[in-house]
Amino acid sequence: MEITSIKQRFGIIGNSPLLDRAIDIARQVAPTDISVLITGESGSGKESFPKIIHHLSKRKHGPYIAVNCGAIPEGTIDSELFGHEKGSFTGAHDARKGYFEEVNGGTIFLDEVSELPLLTQVRLLRVLESGEFIKVGSSKVQKTDVRIIAATNVDIQERVAAGKFREDLYYRLNTVPIWVPPLRERKEDIIMLFKKFSNDFSEKYKMPPLTLSKEAEKLLINYKWTGNVRQLKNMAEQICVIENNREIDEKTIEKYLPDHRSSNLPVLLKDITSQSEGLNEREILYKVLFEMKRDVTDLKKIVMEMLQSNNFKNPENSQIIDRLSDTEEKIHQIEEKSGDFKPDQDNDDSEIIEDYESSDSEFLEENLSLQKKEKDLIIKALKKHNNKRRRAAQELGISERTLYRKIKEYDIQ
Repeated sequence: MEITSIKQRFGIIGNSPLLDRAIDIARQVAPTDISVLITGESGSGKESFPKIIHHLSKRKHGPYIAVNCGAIPEGTIDSELFGHEKGSFTGAHDARKGYFEEVNGGTIFLDEVSELPLLTQVRLLRVLESGEFIKVGSSKVQKTDVRIIAATNVDIQERVAAGKFREDLYYRLNTVPIWVPPLRERKEDIIMLFKKFSNDFSEKYKMPPLTLSKEAEKLLINYKWTGNVRQLKNMAEQICVIENNREIDEKTIEKYLPDHRSSNLPVLLKDITSQSEGLNEREILYKVLFEMKRDVTDLKKIVMEMLQSNNFKNPENSQIIDRLSDTEEKIHQIEEKSGDFKPDQDNDDSEIIEDYESSDSEFLEENLSLQKKEKDLIIKALKKHNNKRRRAAQELGISERTLYRKIKEYDIQ
């Protein structure tokens, strides 16, 4: 089946080469029984790809089920996936089949697979390796013929490094990876998607269709879309229902886009510019260089401590320190060689340098204080949501990936 036909059949909208590449991989892998791991940001449309793979496979007449691993409590997930025997735990009044038994001969889609507890990961690995599983409370080995497709919106390799996800399971699931691009990397599809969503909602709510001005289209294309297709669809529905004027201009769009003026620059520059409102360009560049030097110095200290504490004798490890030192030297050379950074009598650059250097110790103390507050907030959020990290991340207003990194950074148990 051609990519265009697949899009029409499964309601996929867009002509982005990145999207076409993901669909093409799904089409090629479908006839096999290879495990597939689908990665991509939340709201990017990962749920369409397991359906494509299932319906283009030899299992298309078999059952298909999608399981959100993050939505099932840790205490019952083994029972949900593998079933249980009567009396195996409190409340188990009858024997129950699990998903792997019910979907025998079909396909099971494990969404948010990174949320699986470690013990459940062991059971899942056994299914992948031998097709065998044991019900909770039973000693009888059962066989199942199920194709497993998994998906996640976090970096599983970070979870592996943190000891939260089994490395052997990761490689078994990741036999064929499919990456679904975020909406901000599919700019050519944004207007097409908005028009499709707005037309659908206009028809649903029996309202006149919307039209976009050129300025409104430009704003939509350049927006960062952290919520991806889901956010775009939600916004289209809001505008369709609320706005009486069906000709949508830039100002109308701005009302529905949070932080629409924030740029898509790298995090370091974005943070500095947002926190340094009122500084001129030269001062901002100084601040970038000073913070880069500070970060490199801190990183070098950390690496030195790791090498010393672990007693590494391998000469290759010393290269890490050398490279960091080279980076420090290059930053210093940029400062000296760049004409814009040469203090002279015609500007007050030397005063700027003195200001940043004098605030160095104050900055470090403030930074430590902020880190402590941030750590306390993360601990409180985790306690509040019984260590459910997705909910804690939502409470804190950060992504799950950021939360995982912060937990590791602050060594939160």
